[in-house]
Amino acid sequence: MIKVENQIEITLDNGYKRQYPKGIGLIDISKDFQSQFSSPIVAAIVNNKLAELRETIEHDAEIQFIDITHKDGFRIYQRSLSFVLILAAYEVLEEQGITKVRINHSMNNGFYCEIEGIPAVTKEILQMVEQRMKELVEQDLPFKKETVSLDKAMDIFEEYQMYDKLQLFKYRRASNVNLYQLSWLKNYFYGYMVPSTGYLQTFRLIPYAPGFILQFPSRENPNILPPSVPHEKLSTIFIESEKWGRIMNVDTTGALNEIISRGGIGDLIRVSEALQEKKIANIADEIFNKKEQVKMVLIAGPSSSGKTTFAQRLSIQLRVNGIRPHPISIDDYFVDRHVTPLDKEGNPDFEALEAIDLELFNQDLQDLLKGEEISLPTYNFKTGRREYRDHFLKIGENDILVIEGIHGLNDQLTKDIPKENKFKIYISALTQLNLDEHNRIPTTDTRLLRRIVRDNQYRGMPASQTIEMWPSVRRGEERNMFPFQEQADIMFNSALVYELAILKQYAEPLLFQIDKQDPHYAEAKRLIKFLDYFLGVSSEEVPRNSIIREFIGGSCFH
Repeated sequence: MIKVENQIEITLDNGYKRQYPKGIGLIDISKDFQSQFSSPIVAAIVNNKLAELRETIEHDAEIQFIDITHKDGFRIYQRSLSFVLILAAYEVLEEQGITKVRINHSMNNGFYCEIEGIPAVTKEILQMVEQRMKELVEQDLPFKKETVSLDKAMDIFEEYQMYDKLQLFKYRRASNVNLYQLSWLKNYFYGYMVPSTGYLQTFRLIPYAPGFILQFPSRENPNILPPSVPHEKLSTIFIESEKWGRIMNVDTTGALNEIISRGGIGDLIRVSEALQEKKIANIADEIFNKKEQVKMVLIAGPSSSGKTTFAQRLSIQLRVNGIRPHPISIDDYFVDRHVTPLDKEGNPDFEALEAIDLELFNQDLQDLLKGEEISLPTYNFKTGRREYRDHFLKIGENDILVIEGIHGLNDQLTKDIPKENKFKIYISALTQLNLDEHNRIPTTDTRLLRRIVRDNQYRGMPASQTIEMWPSVRRGEERNMFPFQEQADIMFNSALVYELAILKQYAEPLLFQIDKQDPHYAEAKRLIKFLDYFLGVSSEEVPRNSIIREFIGGSCFH
């Protein structure tokens, strides 16, 4: 292709090349390729950096357009729609003196939200707010972006009574702040926006006492809202976590930084750990009270949720109650590698339920429950076969099996064992901390940072490789874990309110090693920016039995 004067050449991720006038906007280029996408293009990755469609292109560039089926595009959609919700609530409720919407956590394919000053949000209020949101979308209002000094931003936060943001930016090192304006309202958001409200066609508000859920389409079906499915147990554990946050007076990053700056991190660590230990002890008590029926504890949770440390600590508490736990690893019941099922790419799918010899596993469990002695297998990961190494097990009246694995909540794993003999525990790092009232911290980010640190600590794996594997890990969780979480008898939140201040010290150097040419540079940059909101803390005061030690090292269980 011959280069024309005053033209720039763009190269798409599929290798297609085309020339455009120098200074053209990404939004104008995107119109030529929208037909290739199943939902509106919301942003682009330009020369390996995430960019808003409002940006212009002055030089030759490699461009990948993204819609909401892309993880970054989905975040942009969620964030932009959250701003529309906040503006609509302001306008509908301002006459009542109620102006603050708090966006708390993920729930039911959306964000669980509350309106400050309203103990329980009524259907009538939700209908008015949703109708105003639809009007704002219909008006196709632009999201305007401006860079202001930190002092001016603080004045704006004061004017709108955004006190969480005042506290957050008290500890920011930047001299300037990027603000967005929608209609008359200015606000700060951690990340980019769509160009205008017209991009946000698919959403709904669902009552979920005492607040409500702002529901989005899924990444897999970006133009359709998924059915509303209640998550009562998950909701309960979030409420418990928020209660813990109130006990410690820490519900935002700014509040955490305030405690760190005043030298109170030691007390915060001790209270956080004590709350978790008390919860683990309560779970052990509940199992003890059912010891006549319960003969096995099944522990399941997504990657980097701290299952191993939790199982060890629960076992200690069971022993305190006079129950002797016996761990069994599901991994030792893998089928021989040559018959392992394959995934869509033709690779062995070790996360599939069929990768486990269910017949042998259930037969061994049945024999143990009958009081018989069994020979436990050991899976040799080098040869890809099970071996028997004279490891025998027989359980007594006060013994219990502790089984940890991703399929623990799926009844098919223990299909031949009566329900009353099983006690199921779901564990995950359900972050109770938000940046501020409008910017939530995704649970997956905390788990990803945990895994980046652990993979490097114990396997010497660079952060880029962990980030590359993460989408595959997440797909396995969506298939094998999350559909069964409500089947748990109890849930445990392994997140620690202080942990991101600890992880920062370990994760930042690993993320900075990812250079601009690496395909995962954009994700690394996002995580670095995220960690920059936290004051770093030494791990010196973290106890050796803490769940976070499973990732940073120094655990007494290793």
